[in-house]
This record gives sequence, structure tokens and C-alpha cells, in this order.
Amino acid sequence: MTSKDIMGEEQFSDGPPLGKLAPSGGSALHEVNSVGVILLAEPRGFCAGVDRAIEIVERALTKFGAPIYVRHEIVHNTYVVNDLKTKGAIFIEALSDVPPGATLVFSAHGVSRAVQEEARARGFQIFDATCPLVTKVHVEVAKLNKEGYEFIMIGHKGHPEVEGTMGQLDSGIHLVEDVADVARISPLQTERLAVVTQTTLSVDDAAEISAAIKARFPQVRVPKQQDICYATQNRQDAVKVLSPQVDILIVVGSPTSSNSNRLRELAAKLGTEAYMVDDASELQEAWFEGKARVGLTAGASAPDVLVQQVIDRIKALGAVSVRKMAGIEETLKFPLPKGLKLDAQGQALEVSGSLLHHQG
Repeated sequence: MTSKDIMGEEQFSDGPPLGKLAPSGGSALHEVNSVGVILLAEPRGFCAGVDRAIEIVERALTKFGAPIYVRHEIVHNTYVVNDLKTKGAIFIEALSDVPPGATLVFSAHGVSRAVQEEARARGFQIFDATCPLVTKVHVEVAKLNKEGYEFIMIGHKGHPEVEGTMGQLDSGIHLVEDVADVARISPLQTERLAVVTQTTLSVDDAAEISAAIKARFPQVRVPKQQDICYATQNRQDAVKVLSPQVDILIVVGSPTSSNSNRLRELAAKLGTEAYMVDDASELQEAWFEGKARVGLTAGASAPDVLVQQVIDRIKALGAVSVRKMAGIEETLKFPLPKGLKLDAQGQALEVSGSLLHHQG
């Protein structure tokens, strides 16, 4: 799924033309009354994988009752994690912290084969909330490994998705974080070498690194379709359109969210002053001094309630209107694992079949 081309004044629903507005001058509320309009990126916020992961935890809580154990943060957003904690979710890193017979959910980022095997051995009820687009990468790694391939993975060291993907094999995956890393890796052979990518990277950065890999290893196999997920690409495409038309861009997202960080970095590379905030309390009045147009977007794990609170805060600092950018409508929805069905009244149905569900 790709973003359609979005250009021209028609991309906003109302208000004046999209050229920069001059600061309004005069007495300003806390010196920031020059803010005239908030321009909302479209799409922004939750993606299908995040929606699915959160729903898995909530349904498990409804069906089995608290506590439900979740290995790692279900998605990288402080508000979401804290909300699920209040409902009875317990987030852990070590499986030894989960009592025997408990219900365990794997996070949207995926887990290594060793974690899966340990969880089975400990006898937990397991629901896999790994994003199907991440699972797709895992399946590709397993398939090509059987054909004798080694892998170069483009991603960020220590990110749980990277650890999960690299952990699908005991060896043979070489991590590169930037172009310089490409020169340092030493595959055992180059005839069967394939590229895989963390799904939440900068599209442009990944393309640059991939080109460097191709230059060093001309026979390398690259994915037919880039591993970076549709939602990450759509949000970055929207920021590319929005950034040149605003004086400042605010990204709603938690510090641990890779795709949110990439949105802020992208805007900055395009020459737009940009900040990322976990919630409205982190906004600073000084950022908005002399800024007539404020762009606003949200990472794929940031709920809309936080965006609305940021809008309210910027309105309090002087913004007089909110306009939404025309953009692609995301309609993709991923199926839930078996064993989490509820009846029409939202009550739990009986468990049947395997509880560990893998997307193909």
C-alpha cells in the first residue's frame, strides 16, 4: 500500500492558501498568539498491527481475567501501556517472572525462536500479537535459511523487533545500522545473501543503506516489496508533504517508538523545526513563538486521545483553527488469533483449538 500523490491547496479542508502565514503580531497569549492554524497529517496514529495487538490484550483480559502477562511493551507507547496496566496487564521481560499456567501475550514487535520455545516449555497459554508484517519477515528468513541464505538486516541494534527477527536463526544474520556498517560485515559467502529490514525505519535511510549493500554485494537478494510497513511509509509520505508548509511540526509518540522518532527526524532533515512529545504536558510555549502554522502528526502506536489533548493545548496557546490534510485512507485490518472470540454482548466464548497462532 502506498500513499497517493497529495499536492495543492485542496489537501486541506478549509482556511487560507497554503503559503506561509506572516506572524500576527500584537499582544499574544504568552507570546504565542501568532499560532493561526494546526494542520493535521493524514494518515497518523494507530495502524492495523497496533490495533490488533491492543485488542488481543484487551480480549484476553475479558476472557481470562486479570492478570494477563505481556512480554515486553505490547506497543511502544507510554499511555497505552499504562492504560492496559490499570486493566490488569503485567508487562515483563523475563519469562521466569510469569507464574505457571498464566496467560502470556507476545508483543507486536515479535520474539525470537528461543523465547517462543521457552514459553511453550513453561506451559503458558500463549497469544501471539506479533504484527503480521513482522511475522512475514520471520517467515521469509526461515524460508531462505533452508535454501542456504545468509542475511543482512537493516535495523537498530537493541530494538525488540530486530532482536526477534535476528533470533529466528542461531547465526547467519548480520546487522547494519548505517552505510558505514556495510563495509564492516563479513558474510561467510556472498552467492546466497539476502536483505531484510526492520519494518519501522526511515524509508529514505533504508533505501540508502540497501543501495550500499547492493553496491558491495551485487548478487544480493532484496525483497520484492520493501519490508518497511505500509503504515510507516504512509506516515512518512504525509510528513514529506506537510513539513514544507508549516513552521513547526509536533510528533506525538513515545521515546521508544522507532517510527515516531523517524517522523521527527524526517521533518528536521526537510528543514522544519520538529519536536516529539509523549503527551501534551511536554509541549513548551517557547516552541510556538512566531509560528503561524503548526503541523501535527502521530506515530503508529500513539492513540488519538493524545493527539486531541495536544490540539487542545496548542489551541490554548492561540491556535484558532484545525485543518486536516487530505491523504490516503487506511482500511487494512488483521485477523485476531484463535481462542479470543467474544459473543455479541462482548462475553467470552469457550476456548478451542491451539492458542499459539502464527500468521502465514
